[in-house]
Amino acid sequence: MSITVQNLSKKYGPQLAVNDISFEVKTGEILGFLGPNGAGKTTTMKIITCYMAPSSGDVKVGQYSVLNNQDQIKKKIGYLPESNPLYTDMQVLEYLEFVAKLQGVPSSKIEKRIAEMVHVCGLNIEKHKKIGELSKGYRQRVGLAQAMIHDPEILILDEPTTGLDPNQIVEIRKLIRELGREKTVILSTHILPEVEATCDRILIINEGKIVADGTPETLRKQAQGQEIIKVEVSDAANSDDVITALSSIPSVAMVDPVKDKQFSYYINSKENQSSKREVFETVVKNNWVLTEMTPIETKLEDIFRDLTTN
Repeated sequence: MSITVQNLSKKYGPQLAVNDISFEVKTGEILGFLGPNGAGKTTTMKIITCYMAPSSGDVKVGQYSVLNNQDQIKKKIGYLPESNPLYTDMQVLEYLEFVAKLQGVPSSKIEKRIAEMVHVCGLNIEKHKKIGELSKGYRQRVGLAQAMIHDPEILILDEPTTGLDPNQIVEIRKLIRELGREKTVILSTHILPEVEATCDRILIINEGKIVADGTPETLRKQAQGQEIIKVEVSDAANSDDVITALSSIPSVAMVDPVKDKQFSYYINSKENQSSKREVFETVVKNNWVLTEMTPIETKLEDIFRDLTTN
């Protein structure tokens, strides 16, 4: 089931938290929703899940609008809020049964769904404990289980791996990727490696506006603008000869020696061109030995910082 956000805005008094944003998430797509604190991520997610009304614009979940079809939309969505509110005095199994009934899971299927969620979210050894006795990581697992208990077509996950240890994070990432094969997933996080490991597409929001939208590879290419490779050679007589030879390659825009490292260079290719093959051929032609050829990629952290800082 797809999600279509159309000219969405949300005001809190004079403050414009979400400023006329539009985007679409297709069925089976995992969207990483990024932005600094206060950028408008959580507000947007709350509007999509019908926990909050927009000031203007609309969100359509499938054929339903958040303006007048809230009940239908809530049945289609599983939501894990950032704060993960739970009833801490209830046992895990008791709580999941309670949520299943609230979500309208048929009585004949509740026991099976609870067993599936306990298994999928790794809750078996803690399932008889009260939620208040659980670690933060296990509480997060309970939150994920409640979001999925009614087998929704859409999952909205706000910081889903908060408080999890490294092994748990790997397990939850794997789970989200598996769910993304058949469900639409919006995942909000501050952990950038998590986005690259989990998401098909990244949307970055800053000060209520969308500032980037694309795959990690697309965003890196847009940020770089051109191919950059690091090359190191040996058996050359002097560095000037190497620079002259590499600079003469038609696809090369610039050759920049690496500081404090002889016979090592950063090569900038011309826009929309690659010079790797010609660099290799030039080195061979001159009887030098190519000891390194490494693509230099712009890190996602750098892109995020450039787009969200003034």
